[in-house]
Formats: sequence, structure tokens, C-alpha cells
Amino acid sequence: MQAAAAEAGLNTKDAYRLALAVDEVATNIITHGYAEAGREGTVDVMTDADNDHLTVALEDSGVAFDPTEARQLDIDRPVEERKAGGMGIYLAIRGVDRFEYQRVGSKNRNIFIMNRRHASSGEA
Repeated sequence: MQAAAAEAGLNTKDAYRLALAVDEVATNIITHGYAEAGREGTVDVMTDADNDHLTVALEDSGVAFDPTEARQLDIDRPVEERKAGGMGIYLAIRGVDRFEYQRVGSKNRNIFIMNRRHASSGEA
């Protein structure tokens, strides 16, 4: 994935945010979708870049789970008043420019989309 980010021209900050998001969701797939559910499986990683975006998709056959429907965190409450868990997904989804979830047959597909910031656009 680092090679895809570099090839797409993502700056260091965007590449880091993407890597963090993908790592968090992959860890949750392995931990919750497979190990805790007593299942075995793989996590397939697919990348695609076009002129405007770098897309990374994780596909697995673990327990169905849509991160966009995960428990909403009340981020304004003090940590000691919040229920444990959910912060990783919260940060992962908000760390990328766009996140999508699809259930395709018996597979979960988590899609991370980062905008490619072109030098001519003046974006950093």
C-alpha cells in the first residue's frame, strides 16, 4: 500500500492517514471478523488510482460488519464517561477523504478513498 500511495503522489500526511485507517480496519477484521468469531480467512487488498483518487479496498469473508453503522461516539464527553471501544473505527473513517462499505455476496468490502492533490491545484 505504501508503494501505491507513493506512486499516486500522496503527500506524507495523506499517506500516513491512509495507512493508519487501513491498518485499523484490517486489525478489526482479523480480530473480530475472524479470530473472535472462530473463523479463518484472508484479507485481500486491492488498489486503484485514477487522475483524482487513490482507492484502497479490503475484502474479507469474516462476520458481516459495516463500520459506517458502528456505535456513534460522543467525542465531546470525557473519556472516563464513554464506553470502551469504537475509537479506532471513528478515527479510520474520518482519517480518509471518503470511506465506503459494501456487502458483496458473503464478503465485506471496506473502501478507502484519498484525493490526489495535484501540484497545479495549489493544494498541499
